Amino acid sequence: MRNSLFSGLLLATVLTTSPAMAEERPLRIGVDVPYMPFQYQQPDGAITGFEVELIEAVCAEMERECEWVKQGWDGIIPGLLARKYDFIASAMNITEDRAHQVLFSQPYYQVPSVWVGQADAEIDVEEDLAGVSIGVQQGTIQDRYVNKFHPKADIRRYNDSGGVLNDMHSGRLDLVFTAFPLAQEALLNDDTYTRRGPLITEPKSIYGPGVGAAFRKRDRELVERFDAAMAEVKANGTFERLHQEYFGE
Repeated sequence: MRNSLFSGLLLATVLTTSPAMAEERPLRIGVDVPYMPFQYQQPDGAITGFEVELIEAVCAEMERECEWVKQGWDGIIPGLLARKYDFIASAMNITEDRAHQVLFSQPYYQVPSVWVGQADAEIDVEEDLAGVSIGVQQGTIQDRYVNKFHPKADIRRYNDSGGVLNDMHSGRLDLVFTAFPLAQEALLNDDTYTRRGPLITEPKSIYGPGVGAAFRKRDRELVERFDAAMAEVKANGTFERLHQEYFGE
């Protein structure tokens, strides 16, 4: 009787922890919002954007449901390592430093950075910016770039992109250094602001090969399935359709 009971309990444990059972639950995805047009929240609370729709298409290709988990940028990798979600999809550039902590997918797009300044201010971003107030989101590649190349500037770091934009709109910043699509969405459609200098995707030591999803290092099989699904989403035209919808030509 005891042996039968033990065998039954053991079988129940195996079944409830089997890979097949794990496959049935939604994949939880960590994301920092807002970061328009890649990730942002609608009035009803739903999270959407270019990367959100792209990853949802990848999940569908993998035959998995997905759920989005909001997480501030500073804690997004610690949250992954603490198993708050299964992976990160939040416009995260693949960098050597981050690759020490997480396992990245193949890169699936590249995002150039851009300088944006007040239109009535004469500032040459290719010269010394000592004393110039520059807004960046803390912990991003833009933060690293400004810190490396303009250490004498008045670098003002914000927890999220909304704080950067708010201070630019209120005139408390001379320059913003941010992702080009975000600048297009939130600043460059206003004659008050103007783009300064060329788009920036170098050096590779900061920008890496592009944006990818970040996983725990033990989840190599999940990364391989993600990469295969992303390749299919690109091959079947979904990626191009979403790119046109959000960015145009």
